[in-house]
Formats: sequence, C-alpha cells, structure tokens
Amino acid sequence: MIEIKTIIAFVAVVLSIIGYAPYIRNTLKGKTIPHVYTWGIWGINAAIAFALQVSAGAGVGSLVTLTVLILNCVVIVLGLRIGKKDITTSDTVFLILSFVALGLWIIAKQPVLSIILVAAIGALGFAPTIRKSWNKPDSETLFLYGLNTFRHTLSLFALQQYNIITWLYPATWTALNGLFSLMLIVRRRQLQK
Repeated sequence: MIEIKTIIAFVAVVLSIIGYAPYIRNTLKGKTIPHVYTWGIWGINAAIAFALQVSAGAGVGSLVTLTVLILNCVVIVLGLRIGKKDITTSDTVFLILSFVALGLWIIAKQPVLSIILVAAIGALGFAPTIRKSWNKPDSETLFLYGLNTFRHTLSLFALQQYNIITWLYPATWTALNGLFSLMLIVRRRQLQK
C-alpha cells in the first residue's frame, strides 16, 4: 500500500511541474523575465538543501526539493539566454554566500548551520527579483509563486523525519512565496490605479 507521505510528495512534485510550466512558457514568450542571479542562487541552494534533506532522513519529502532543483536549472538556462542580468554587488555577495553554505556542510561538517545559511541566502537571493518586480510586477508569473506557497506547505507534510535540516527549507519557501505573491498582487493593483 502506498504511504500517505508518498502521495503528498507526488502531488507536490506534480504541482511543482504545473507551477513552473506557465513560468517557463512566459519566459520563452518574453513576458516573464527571470533574474539570472536570483535563479542561480536558488538553484545552488536547492541542490544543497536537497542533499542536506536526504542526509537528514527527509525521505520522499526531499523529492519536491529535487524537482525544484531541476526546474530551477531550466529557468537558469532560459535566464542566461533571455533573462535579466543587471548584477549588483549584493547579488554577487549572495551568490558567494551560497558557496559558503556548501562549504559549511561539506568541509566543516555543520549541516544545521548550512541549512540556516541556505534558508537565509534564499531569502536574500529574492532581493534582485523583488527589486525588479516592485517596479514591473507583471514581469513575474504570479501563478508560480502562489502555487509554490501551497506546494511547499504540502512538502512539509511529506517529510519522513522532522528536524531543522529537513523542514527549514520548505518552511522558509512557504513564507517567501506567500509574501512575494502578496507583493505582486498589491503592486499590480497599485499600478493599475
């Protein structure tokens, strides 16, 4: 019999694909303009978070993070071709900090510090996209971020073990995606007036 956590993980994986499909389509059409550094930071952090989750016993719940990693790589490739590349010093600092998080885990054997840094960098890595979207809220696909809020919530329920290493990443992304979705809605309404 299939375990409920496997079903939840499967649903969250499918929702990830459904959520990214319009984003990728809109990027190819030039309507959505991904910020290369934001997605690069998110890709590196998703890879680190996935590996940390697997090592800490997240089980099928980590498949959602793996799916996000793969889909982030698709967006990164598209972003390199047609994305936003206005790189600031802070963008570069966040990217470097992503590699510091990797080093904390691999070299210093500090997985808890690494996942905390990954979550913090992911939040800070949102800065280029927030900056861009504040002025041009239609340059992002709201559907992706709204669905991400729900999907990351589901992924929390799919975890097979709960510890800071397994739950911090999806919990952070639930909050970040929810807040970003709200910002996009508010800014679109403000600019329509």
